[in-house]
Amino acid sequence: MNSPGDFRGNQTARRPAVVCPPKVGTCFVVILTIAWATTPAWAQEWTRFRGPNGSGQSDTVLPAAWEPSAFRWKTRIPGEGHSSPVVWDDRLFVLSADPQTATRYAICLDTESGHILWMRSYASVPHKLHVRSSYASSTPAVDAERVYFAWSEPNETTLLALDHQGHQVWRLNLGKWVSQHGFGTSPMLYNGVIYLNNSQDGPDRQQGAAGGDSYVMAFDARTGRELWRTPRKSDTVSYSVPCIYEPEGGKPELICLSTPEGVYSLDPETGRENWSVPTAFTMRTVSSPVIAGGLIFGTTGSGGGGNYVVAVRPDRGSPTIAYEFRKQAPYVPTPVAFGDALFLWSDGGVVTCIDARTGQVHYAGRVHEAGFSGSPVRAADKIYCIADDGTLVSIAADTKELRLLGKTPLGEMSRATPAVAGGRMYARTLSHVICLAPPAS
Repeated sequence: MNSPGDFRGNQTARRPAVVCPPKVGTCFVVILTIAWATTPAWAQEWTRFRGPNGSGQSDTVLPAAWEPSAFRWKTRIPGEGHSSPVVWDDRLFVLSADPQTATRYAICLDTESGHILWMRSYASVPHKLHVRSSYASSTPAVDAERVYFAWSEPNETTLLALDHQGHQVWRLNLGKWVSQHGFGTSPMLYNGVIYLNNSQDGPDRQQGAAGGDSYVMAFDARTGRELWRTPRKSDTVSYSVPCIYEPEGGKPELICLSTPEGVYSLDPETGRENWSVPTAFTMRTVSSPVIAGGLIFGTTGSGGGGNYVVAVRPDRGSPTIAYEFRKQAPYVPTPVAFGDALFLWSDGGVVTCIDARTGQVHYAGRVHEAGFSGSPVRAADKIYCIADDGTLVSIAADTKELRLLGKTPLGEMSRATPAVAGGRMYARTLSHVICLAPPAS
C-alpha cells in the first residue's frame, strides 16, 4: 500500500479564480430557476457516475470551450482507465489501473491544486477485456465520510470503502465475476446504502462454459454489511448503474436495466421487485436509466448496430412501453435531459433532441467525426461530452436548433464522463485528470 502523495506526476496549478456567471436572458433564467428549485438535496456534490442521481445535471455556468493555457491544472495519474471522477468538497476520487498487471489504484486529488493527496494500490490478476475497456472502467461513489470503489478479476469481485484520508474502512469479496468484456458497472449511493448491479454473462455467452450468478445487491455504507441481494437472470452482462425514481404519492424505487428483465423497479429497502418490462430490450444494456417527461428511458444495442431507446411509462406499477426511438440511437452513452427535452448523444457523434413525452424529434445533427463512449452532462445552458479522441464538445441545451458551441482538445484519448462540482468541470483522459474552470472576471 502506498503512502500519501507517493505519486505526484506532472502537473500545473493555479490559484482558484472567482467565478462570475455571464449574463443570460430573462426567459432562460426563469427556466433554470424552475429546474434548480426541483433539484434534490443530493445534487450538492458529484457523488457517483453522472452526478446527482445519475442525471448528469448541474446548474454551473461554464465556458463553451477552453484554451489549453486556461486549464486550472492537469495531473498525470498512475496507470490508465476510463473511470470517471467523483467529487466531494475539496477532494476528487478516481480509479486507475496498470494495463499490464491489472493492479488497481484508488486515487485522491486536491481539487484546488491537482496534487495527488494519496494513492492506494491493490494487486490483481490480468484477464480478458474488451478492446475498448480497461481494468479501471468503474466510477467510484462518494459521501461525506467514505469513497467506494468496485472492480473484478475472474475469481474475485471487490467492493471497497476508504475514508477521505485513504484508510480502509471495509472490503468485501463478492465472488467470481463472469463476462467476456470485463467489469464496467459502478456503485451508487442512496440513503446510506450502497447499491451494485452485479450482472454477469450467462453460459451461452461463455461458449459452453459456466455462466455467472447475477444479483442487484445492497450494503450498509458505514459497515459493508449486506442488506439484501435480489437474484437476476444471467444472460448478457449489464453495465447499467441504477437510479432512484420517486413516483408522485408513492415510495422511492430503484430503477435498473438488463437484457432479460428489461426496465425494472426494486424496493430500495428490501430488494423486492415492484414491476418489470422484460420485453423492453433485445440486446446489451450499457447505458444507465434516465427519467424525463414522466417516463423512464433505457438504451440497448451492440457493436454491430441496431441500437434503440425505449421509453417506459411507470403507470403506478403497471408499466407500459410508451414508444421506441431507433434513428441514430446511442448504445454506450447515457442520454441527458433538460426539462422535457431529451438529448440522445450517439456513439457515432450524432446528437438528436427529442420531446421526452412524445418522442417527437426537434432536430438531429453530427457534432464531431470521432466516436463517443463517455456520456453527456448538462451544465446550465450547455451540454458537454468527451469524444474518444479526447475532444470535449459542447452544444447549446436548446430545443429549437442544434448549435455547436465549442471544442476543447484535452490532449489524450478519453472514454470517461466529466464531473461538474464547485463551479468547475473535471475531465478524465486515459492517464490524466484535468480541472477546467471559468476565467477570473
